[in-house]
Amino acid sequence: MVGKFLLDTNIIIRLFGEDEVILDWLKKVSDIFVPCIVLGELLYGAQKSANVDANTVKIMEFSSQVKALPCDTETAQHYANIKNMLRKKGRPIPENDIWIGSIAKQYNLTLVTGDSHFKEIEGIKLTEI
Repeated sequence: MVGKFLLDTNIIIRLFGEDEVILDWLKKVSDIFVPCIVLGELLYGAQKSANVDANTVKIMEFSSQVKALPCDTETAQHYANIKNMLRKKGRPIPENDIWIGSIAKQYNLTLVTGDSHFKEIEGIKLTEI
């Protein structure tokens, strides 16, 4: 599958759970990126879990195998535009997902997610799994 893909938190959680659909899909792609926000969400989840150390190690090993994308001034501009557009539409989505969508737009990546609310962000490329 040609393209560059940005993974949402729910996709990585499914990957960690060895979801066959996700595993099969990942075999077909080569350029995978992860927003720093997603790593934060995963690490927060690990801290709340019964297996903090093991889950943290799994996340850190995963993060060493993919390119993590940071937020910068350009990301902030995309965030402001997206949040304002959502406000005008009366269709808010979770704050972290606005940042994730902002990174997808900034780097022109296809966001891979299980969350349909990303469809509210105009001009974003999505693959729902």
